[in-house]
Amino acid sequence: MAEKYDPNAVESKWQAFWEKSKLFKVKEDPEKEKYYLLEMFPYPSGKIHMGHVRNYTIGDVIARYKRMRGFNVLHPMGWDAFGMPAENAAIANKTHPAGWTYENIDTMRLQLKRLGFSYDWEREIATCTPEYYRWEQWLFVKMYEKGMAYRKESFVNWCDNCQTVLANEQVESGMCWRCSSQVRQKKLWQWFFRITDYAEDLLVYCDKLPGWPEKVTTMQKNWIGKSIGAEIRFPVDNSKESIAVFTTRQDTVFGATFMCLAPEHPLVISLSKGTPREKDVLEFVERMSGQDRSSRTLENYEKEGVFTGMYCINPLSGRRMPIYTANFALMEYGTGAVMSVPAHDQRDFDFAQKYGLDKVLVVKPYDKELDSNSMTEAYTGEGVLVNSGRFDGLENRKALDEIAEYLEEKNIGKKTVSFRLRDWGISRQRYWGTPIPMIHCKKCGMVPVPEKDLPVILPEDAALLEGGGSPLSTLDSFTRTVCPKCGSADAKRDTDTMDTFVESSWYFMRYCSPHFEDGIFDKNKVNYWMPVDQYIGGVEHAILHLLYSRYFTRVLKDLGLVEFKEPFDRLLTQGMVCKEIVTCPRHGFLFPEEVEETGADSVCKKCGSQVVVGRVEKMSKSKKNVIDPNILLEQYGADTTRLFCLFAAPPEKSLEWSDQGVEGGYRFLNRIWRFTWSCMDSIKDVEPFEGSPGELEGNVRELYVKIHQTIKKVSSDIEERFHFNTAISAVMELVNAMYAIDLKEKIDPAKAGVLKFAVQSVVLLLSPIVPHFAEELWKALGNETGILLTSWPSYREDAPVKMHSNLMTF
Repeated sequence: MAEKYDPNAVESKWQAFWEKSKLFKVKEDPEKEKYYLLEMFPYPSGKIHMGHVRNYTIGDVIARYKRMRGFNVLHPMGWDAFGMPAENAAIANKTHPAGWTYENIDTMRLQLKRLGFSYDWEREIATCTPEYYRWEQWLFVKMYEKGMAYRKESFVNWCDNCQTVLANEQVESGMCWRCSSQVRQKKLWQWFFRITDYAEDLLVYCDKLPGWPEKVTTMQKNWIGKSIGAEIRFPVDNSKESIAVFTTRQDTVFGATFMCLAPEHPLVISLSKGTPREKDVLEFVERMSGQDRSSRTLENYEKEGVFTGMYCINPLSGRRMPIYTANFALMEYGTGAVMSVPAHDQRDFDFAQKYGLDKVLVVKPYDKELDSNSMTEAYTGEGVLVNSGRFDGLENRKALDEIAEYLEEKNIGKKTVSFRLRDWGISRQRYWGTPIPMIHCKKCGMVPVPEKDLPVILPEDAALLEGGGSPLSTLDSFTRTVCPKCGSADAKRDTDTMDTFVESSWYFMRYCSPHFEDGIFDKNKVNYWMPVDQYIGGVEHAILHLLYSRYFTRVLKDLGLVEFKEPFDRLLTQGMVCKEIVTCPRHGFLFPEEVEETGADSVCKKCGSQVVVGRVEKMSKSKKNVIDPNILLEQYGADTTRLFCLFAAPPEKSLEWSDQGVEGGYRFLNRIWRFTWSCMDSIKDVEPFEGSPGELEGNVRELYVKIHQTIKKVSSDIEERFHFNTAISAVMELVNAMYAIDLKEKIDPAKAGVLKFAVQSVVLLLSPIVPHFAEELWKALGNETGILLTSWPSYREDAPVKMHSNLMTF
């Protein structure tokens, strides 16, 4: 081995060897227990960032560790390649989304290989390729045939300037995130998946995911949002229409004095038509279409509404109730209609105060008297029913069931369950996505594309329209087709593309047989590898991606394609990578390389001004508090970068960046290298000592005991908790103990054997973390078998195994 550690030479050598030997290639082996390790695949943005490095390093350590434990490990990688960022970049760089995407994939693949990740690259997939989305289209057709996919008119966020639909997350203060134009609500025909059919099952199984963080299952439960209550029908006065309302407070129905409909409710326009309020209602609805009225922003708005000019009848009290359209009523909750009870709901109380509407007290507190005319706030506590007809005197909670049963008895309502979860709208009026495989025929209506004609290819030579609009509807070569049912030559393809969450909802199964051409996947291989044993990704995906993946797995099970309903046994949500923000009074945010240290002060390299070091925040390009992984790889190498990412914090916690920490990690590896080199001549040809501690004496015995303590500690920290930081700290303690051995004294066979065992143990224990470094030392120690093919070290039960848990620093 070389006297000095040269990370670039070592890493390039072993990466070339791994690739040539196909060391990471894997296939099904019924004789071995499988372990499927998966990190959420990246969007090919052009460069990996430190969040990627941390995420994938965590996964790689687990994959390598499990392989050394004897598992048959599947560890694939691919690209979540469709979506708006590619379109935005294409517009900004005057290029095409396809070329931009494929070029970025090539760049990022090289970066990931340079970090030494043990991916089976022969399983690589990119969701923008026809070979992948062909099967997504096939699944869409199957879902359509089973009634799981349907089309209806729905309100969407629409940007007139960009001529496209925006997700709620892309609407910022009512403006388009791309062009800052006003966003409005527009009614369009959209495709939906019936995820609500699985709402109850998805909710129940949140409690059957013991390997998931509780915070994630709680977020999923809240998103599904099960509510038990009643549906009540309020007849519209002088009309055949009725308004269905879902409420969990049927005990307060006698106190309902007015009705509020969401501006998008289908009855709003029709009820006001021909009344003196028609103009006001239309103006209000138009104005509301320009508001971001998602649940997360609703509390920021003053509650307001407009009388529609019509009334409905309270079916229990007989009261004639004015019907309003109001901004706090949302179509995404319940039925889009709110039975307003101002005496017992603060939002309704505020609205009633503003518009001079009646308040009727129907729940009387146990300990005080209330007068609805003098109330200053709604009473939301428990009590006894009053002004509630035959139900007077009942405790309000006990009255819930009795009133619901009465509603059913009189056929004016029913007990029911409502979910916050809504069917998944998958239509996108964008170009860079999977074409929806449906044909519109004037005679036959909607007809699915026959399986033999799949995939419907996205034309990758199409130019984006001005402002980023999709060109698909303007391309006769794409839209014009023949109806497969009647043969009409006047049929047209659907020009919507699928939500990119569709691609990421089943990719983990395609990895099991990525080149399979006779179906969406090879069922036998999927049943061998799935479910994923350990899934790793950011908590920002805790709701939609994970929920949609769980839903898709249930769909595939119901179609007879898989035998399980949950895709991920265990889930790890890693913390963020953070760094302090640095600003210059003249130039604003600064990148780290734009700051120069001058003694005690730091100055801007551009102008020499003293900079201000702000708080530590998540690394962000916009705030320039980012570290380019390529700089670290050039200066310190992949292994030091990996080591720091794992040592600085437990994986579920945020990692605070430290240049000193990176430097310390590099020094630690050099320290191991120097020790190994200094004793190499004495230990290379010696067998490692494997006897009893009782055969040894003095500090050599102490070192031998320490080795076994460390093996147990590191094994436990990785196996049980993924706490790599404490595992590394334990190895650091062992290295300190190794340096306590005087190498200048005569090294007898027993001492040489213990030293050989110590060095080999350190190398083996660190090998999942710093694999290139470990391979080089392992080879230098005379081992012919590669370290990844070597078994994980075991420890002696007869050696004392108690270790201090103090976390060391580099």
